[in-house]
Amino acid sequence: MTEVKQPQSVIEQAQKAKKAAGVLRQETTEKKNAFLLALADLLEENTENILAENSKDMLSASNLTNAMKRRLELTAQSVEAMANGVREIAKADDPVGKVVKEWTRPNGLRIVRVRVPIGVIASIFESRPNVIIDVAALCVKSGNAVIVRGGKEAQHSNNALIVCITKALEKAGLPIDSVQQLEDRRHEAIGELVQLEDYLDLVIPRGREELIRAVSEKSRVPVMKHMRGLCHLYIDSDADIEKAIRIAVNAKVSNPSTCNSIETLLVHKNVVDEIMPKLLEKLFAKGVEVRGDSRTCSYDARCVPASEQDWSTEYLDFILSVKIVDSFDEAVQHIQKYSSGLTDAIVTENKNHADQFLKAIDSATVLVNASNRLTDGGVFGLGAEIGISTSRIHMRGPMGLEDLTVTRYNVIGDGQIRE
Repeated sequence: MTEVKQPQSVIEQAQKAKKAAGVLRQETTEKKNAFLLALADLLEENTENILAENSKDMLSASNLTNAMKRRLELTAQSVEAMANGVREIAKADDPVGKVVKEWTRPNGLRIVRVRVPIGVIASIFESRPNVIIDVAALCVKSGNAVIVRGGKEAQHSNNALIVCITKALEKAGLPIDSVQQLEDRRHEAIGELVQLEDYLDLVIPRGREELIRAVSEKSRVPVMKHMRGLCHLYIDSDADIEKAIRIAVNAKVSNPSTCNSIETLLVHKNVVDEIMPKLLEKLFAKGVEVRGDSRTCSYDARCVPASEQDWSTEYLDFILSVKIVDSFDEAVQHIQKYSSGLTDAIVTENKNHADQFLKAIDSATVLVNASNRLTDGGVFGLGAEIGISTSRIHMRGPMGLEDLTVTRYNVIGDGQIRE
């Protein structure tokens, strides 16, 4: 009779991760890159199996929202994109050991501020199986061990991907506990994990606001929040009309299930007659439901009157709230009131308005004359991202390799003492 392997306890996995982190922080860039290149090859070689496992998850996804289904589904193209993303991370500079600043004191003491790994990271996410690959690649390259916990809706997909990760670690001669999937599937296991302050150094949750708040409330470890994407685009009185329409449509429809898709569009009254009919026609042609204020609805009978709740709703779907504003200040005040602080944008040819907007809007990423959808680690040249931080310590915005390190001081002396 075959013995069924019992899942490791949460604390056992955390202990193994801490031990692996101690090894990883000393590994060479060449060895870490060997892992990444092996992982990319394994993803391509196992595409058929990965998609077969993903199809099992999709068959059980009938109770998920359309947004979550879009995030869950993998294709041959998305697996290829994962592999290519991993290879890009292999090409990126290794942040570990990078000298940020150095100076010598009058007594000859040399102070060197350098980047070092954070240590052990817990990554908790929902739906998107590709996240596990981004997380593994970024953490190992930056010298961190990681424990991942994906949602049950992606369990088959995540299992197939973690097999590729483990094989790649073995091929590169790195500790296989550098990347672990939390084996305890109890809901309570997440709460137990984030309280292990002796073993964990950072928690990064991604997903519904309820998940992030629950993790934050239970954690004894610092939490880097990736809050919901209640994002805005403001079309200013001095906007280029064609540019504004192109950006607005892209910011909503290119992938509405992502956190950097806009949920509210604000249009200045001085350009509304010229822009609104064309813009609404393009949005309706893409299947977008427009929920507008009374003035917006007057332009097209297909618009649905917006409620107060719409201004604070993250749809993650083909739905857009639209409001006409009387002034630049009104647009700024609306964004300051309702934005989740992830990414907000302005379209304008007025440099003063652009500069004012950049100062007034306190979001993790603020764009001028560019689509909110560009807020992404890959687009920013970071290789990939472990999340888009909306926290106010350490860093904000898309988190790449360098953001998974912290600085410390190396102090080199020649017998100096404190008198």
